[in-house]
Amino acid sequence: MPSHQSLFDDYGVENGFCEVTGRNDDPDVSRLFLKRLAGRNLRTLARRQKGAEAELYNLGITFTVYSGDKTIDRILPFDIVPRPITAADFAELEAGVIQRIKALNLFLHDIYHDQNILKDGVVPADLVTGNKYFLKEMMGVDLPQGTYTHICGTDLIRDTDGKFLVLEDNCRSPSGVSYVVENRHLMMRLFPDLMEGAKVRPVSDYGQRLREKLSETAPDGVGDPRIVLMTPGIYNSAYFEHVFLAREMGVPLVEGRDMFVDENDQVYMRTVAGPEPVHVIYRRIDDAFLDPEVFREDSQLGTPGLMRALKAGKLTIANAPGTGVADDKAIYAYLPRIVRYYLDEDLKLGNVHTYICREKGDLAYVLDHLDELVVKPVGESGGYGIVVGPKASRKELDEVAEAIKDDPSNYIAQPMINLSVCPTLTSEGLSPRHVDLRPFALTGKDTWVMPGGLTRVALRRGSIIVNSSQGGGSKDTWVLG
Repeated sequence: MPSHQSLFDDYGVENGFCEVTGRNDDPDVSRLFLKRLAGRNLRTLARRQKGAEAELYNLGITFTVYSGDKTIDRILPFDIVPRPITAADFAELEAGVIQRIKALNLFLHDIYHDQNILKDGVVPADLVTGNKYFLKEMMGVDLPQGTYTHICGTDLIRDTDGKFLVLEDNCRSPSGVSYVVENRHLMMRLFPDLMEGAKVRPVSDYGQRLREKLSETAPDGVGDPRIVLMTPGIYNSAYFEHVFLAREMGVPLVEGRDMFVDENDQVYMRTVAGPEPVHVIYRRIDDAFLDPEVFREDSQLGTPGLMRALKAGKLTIANAPGTGVADDKAIYAYLPRIVRYYLDEDLKLGNVHTYICREKGDLAYVLDHLDELVVKPVGESGGYGIVVGPKASRKELDEVAEAIKDDPSNYIAQPMINLSVCPTLTSEGLSPRHVDLRPFALTGKDTWVMPGGLTRVALRRGSIIVNSSQGGGSKDTWVLG
């Protein structure tokens, strides 16, 4: 790696939008990155980056990968070059995220009550009621503030023109916010000279904001709610984040066995001082394992009676059971219609054009243009099952074609979007790598959007898959001004 040169001397983007150089007309970006960062020594940056990754591992900031009979703790690789977002750009995405969450909460309330949107044919009824995340047990259950998705992570990209587009809405149990906060702490320790005087909006109050929003959705009549974070336990891949969030909120971290529900449908937590009532559970456990009285009888992770307490109005569960319907990639394709139906508005943040393989016209188009499209199974997450047509082999295209024909309802397809790039430190120096963004939003009486978010970066040259399980890393995200 060269040791003495301007950081941007050999940096170039052949096509697409760069998050730094594409915003060099903005004085904040220019001053912070093209001037302040440009004169840095590459060897020094490489040493700092290695130090950052060692610190992440020593602090236990890891996720668990299960491969065969092996269990491996890994850090999410951290890139030391931050990703800037201007104040104007953040205001745009903030308004768009708030709009989407408002519409999704109205949609979830409707499908679990009168189902007007299904009766009116705006969204196909079987797409909802036949969805594996649809829970008939939630029918008619009223929730405080009408909030189903208290914590949402919206995955965004930018196209070649720098326009934000939404890839998906993570409404079930979005992860990664611990990296957002810890990445910022790393930058403050490792790069105080770069951050000095920079008007970067803070992210460290996330835990306080989360506690406030969960308190706003406590059961009626509860003035000082007891909140807990419910984890599946130490073997869960995101256990570090569960510990982190409980600490940041200042609430107990519990497992299902630590709680019980009495004959009056009140939830209690077992403590050394005796049982204490619980009013709000931020759960990081799937619906199926939540309550063995109602769902999987063999679940050792849940607490019997939680659904009784929820239906009795004595418990709030965040995110609410059954919220995963709105997390579905097929429902995502109908979001423009959902927003128009409930809010009488156009989408402020557009979707990537989506072909729904369950619809005959779209199915025919997808099968004829597989080599141009990105095909996604609707029930998968973490980047699994995705076939990137322009980069796929003939064998891979033939296999996905057969899979689509066998089960069209399980697939959507989207055009290949040339994701924006951000300067990233590599063994050759500074190189453009594709990025996305997951801002986190919290909803109680209203919605607050964290000023920043998780920027994931595809560390492999040419890759557009940024998921940690597929070799991606992360960057600190700076909302300026």
